[in-house]
Parts: sequence; structure tokens; C-alpha cells
Amino acid sequence: MQAVTGECRLDPEEGVLLGVSGGPDSVAMLYLFCWLNEQSGWSVPLHVAHLNHRLRGAEADGDAAFVAELARHLRLPVVVDTADVAERAQAESLSIEQAGRVCRYEFFERICLLKGLQVVALAHHADDNAETILHRIIRGTGTQGLAGIRPRRPLREGSDIRIIRPLLAFRRTEIEDYLRNRGIEYRQDASNLSDQHTRNRIRNEVLPFLRERFNPQIEEALIRLGEQARAINAYLAETSERTLDAFVIEHNDCELVLHCPPLVRKPRAIQTQLIRRALLKMGFPEGELTFGHLNAVADLAAGQDGSKSLDLPGGFKAVRRYARLVLQRASASHIPAMPGEEVLVAAEGTTPLPGFALEVVADRLPADEATIGTHLGRQADREQCVYEEWLDAESVHPPLVARTRRPGDRFFPLGMTGMKKISDFLIDEKIDSAQREKLVVLCDQLGPIWVVPLRIDERVRLTRATRQILRLRVRQLG
Repeated sequence: MQAVTGECRLDPEEGVLLGVSGGPDSVAMLYLFCWLNEQSGWSVPLHVAHLNHRLRGAEADGDAAFVAELARHLRLPVVVDTADVAERAQAESLSIEQAGRVCRYEFFERICLLKGLQVVALAHHADDNAETILHRIIRGTGTQGLAGIRPRRPLREGSDIRIIRPLLAFRRTEIEDYLRNRGIEYRQDASNLSDQHTRNRIRNEVLPFLRERFNPQIEEALIRLGEQARAINAYLAETSERTLDAFVIEHNDCELVLHCPPLVRKPRAIQTQLIRRALLKMGFPEGELTFGHLNAVADLAAGQDGSKSLDLPGGFKAVRRYARLVLQRASASHIPAMPGEEVLVAAEGTTPLPGFALEVVADRLPADEATIGTHLGRQADREQCVYEEWLDAESVHPPLVARTRRPGDRFFPLGMTGMKKISDFLIDEKIDSAQREKLVVLCDQLGPIWVVPLRIDERVRLTRATRQILRLRVRQLG
């Protein structure tokens, strides 16, 4: 009972999707929930899910048939589906383990959304946790990796669906004894005996060696290490969650942009936590995020020379553009900045924008009270479209970049009362949908400063305290 009323926090009437492979662990979990429903005060709607990875031929088909028959025997609804994990791994440059995890979680999420469920139960146990911690130590990890498998977490970043692991406190031998004593049948996955995968070699070779030669309680020692690391991480996660928003310049479906200078002034431990939180927000696979990746991205952010990039697993990329750290999803490259690339706009002089058949002319003017007063006085009678804007030069943070708008772009339209999505602003301005995709968005390091030719951002407007004016003019190319 404690397994599902403790840290997993399952309400008595909350529906649960059980991920059942047919192996001993998931079958034991299935019977645990069936037993739970026999107890007074519990009535948990159960749904069984099994995904055939199509990696083991007839043996995998047999697993699927076994789970379907077991669910029917227990009078539980069941969904059995297949996924070509090998093809997914090849298409997205993932390992088989990564691709399998991605396919399973997508499968679970699809069923939960269809059935209106918010809990997925998985059958990881204490030995899995010890193996995971040792695997991460060998591969190279930070304190997050040392924390091991969490009893409870979101299915993915930002999701309302949560994963629980009710067997995490039990050892493999306890689970097998439970099944044997009750005569419960289950399937054995022969691939667990193969040394092809690193996890199997850790289970079948490394842990027995450590147990025999160094510490008979090696699994317990690793689990205790994980508990201590998890406590430390809980504190760091809370701190980084509160801090991250202050560093975000832009965030859309394909990119998250951080301001580098304040980031690199933080202690390295906080830097890597902030970068980790940012990558997870972009959908980076948590199981593949090592301390080496986080450290490399932090080094990139601290660099001083121009622009550099760093490739990350799963097609993700980190790019430093002067004082900006841009974290990109694999799909970011499919969204063009304009009918070409982003265009770096000179802070003084003329910059052509061939994709828009426009050019930007930038120059600087001395500011005095009379000039500023005249300009501000004209703003009351301005038209909707203005192709010349005067900005406070000291409020602009070069380099300037011209591009098309992106999902999630926000700015503070001059004359309005707060931040607004550019997409919502264009709707309010009654800009035709076809025309919206042709507009130039001029950005500095902190984000959009001018949606050409409609409105500038409040932060770069002229004030009585302005000492130098940056004049920007947009005109037809040639």
C-alpha cells in the first residue's frame, strides 16, 4: 500500500495506465494494482498498455499476445500497438534504447490523452535504480544523474501526465519470490542475457564483480548515494526554476535564447542547472543529458570570440551568438529565419535584405531636448505603418538581426501596457494572415525591437534622457 500512497501519491479513484511488457516486474506491478483494488476504500480504474518494438520477431509478438490475454483474464481494458523502433533510431540518429523510450512515452501519452488519464505506472525496481546510477557514473554524470530513477515525474517537461514507479523500493529477488510463491506466470526477455547493450553488461558482469571483490552490498550503497544526490538536486532544481526566467530572452517551439553575461557570472553548479532546465524545457531527452553536455554548453556560453555552435544528442544544438546562448531543437533548422538565413544588420550603414526586397539604413544622430521633443510630438499623429524609427541608441544591444517572426516571439509594443505575443499583436492590428509572414522582425540581443513597419518595443523608445539616437530606415531594395 505504501508503494502507491507515499512518494508516488496516487489517489484512490485516480485512473492509471499500466505499462506492461510481460516481464516479471511489470506483471508483478499489474497484480499489485489488482490486489489494491480489492482493498477497502480503493477503486482504481486500470488500463493496460503494451508496445511491441518489433525488435525480436516472433518472441516480441508472443509478449504482446501474452499481455493481451493476461489483461482479458483480469478483465482489464488493454491497448497493444507496434512501433518500428529500429527505423526511428536510424531516422533520428538515436540509440535503440533512446528510440524505444521515445516511442513508448509517445504511446503512453497518446493513450492517456485518449482515455483522459493522468498517471502512467512503470515497473522499475531498486536493482534498476542501482544499475542506472552505476551506468551514469561510468558514462560521466553530474549530481542529477547520481540521483537515479525518480519515483514520480512528469511524462515530459510541461505535461500534466505523470509517471509513477511503485516498485522502486523493492529488489528484483523480492519481486521474483512474490511471483513464484503465487504461481504467477510471466515472460522472459532473452535479450536481457545478451552483452550487446551496456546496461546488460553492467547487470551481468560489472555488478557481480563489484559485489564479489569489493562490496557485497554494492546495490544498497549505490541506492543510498542516489537518495543523497536527489536531496541536493531538489534544492538546486528549486533555485534554478526560480532563476531561469530572468535569463530568457526568447522562447518558442524551436528555440530558447538565454542572455550569457549574467548566466556565466553564476557559480558553475548553478550555470549547469540553469542550462539543464532550459534544455528540458526544449524537450531534450532527460536520460541522455550528461554532465559533460552541460559543462560543454556552459563553456560555450562563457566564450568570448564571435559565434560558435555545439551539437548535442538527438539533433539538438547550442549556439552562441555574441552575448546570446541559443538552444535549438532538431526541427529549428526547418523554420527559416526569412526566405534565406538571419541577416546581421549593421549598426551604421546600409544592410540589404534580399529575401524581403528591402534594405535597412542605420545611422546615429546627436540627441538634444528640442529634437527629442519634436519627435515625440509627432508620435501622436503617426500612421499604422512607419518605415523610419528613432531609438534610444544606449537601450539597443547589438548585434542587430533581421528575420521573420517565430512562434512564441514576444515584445512590449510602444504605447501598450505589457508584453504581448507578436502573433496576437498582428491580429489586433488586423494584419492579413498572408502579410504577417512577410514582415521583418528586427532584433537585438534581448529580442525583438521593431516589428517593421508597425511598432517598436517600449524598451528602446526615445525619452527625455536619451543622449544618442539610432535612426533606422527601411526602404525598397535598389
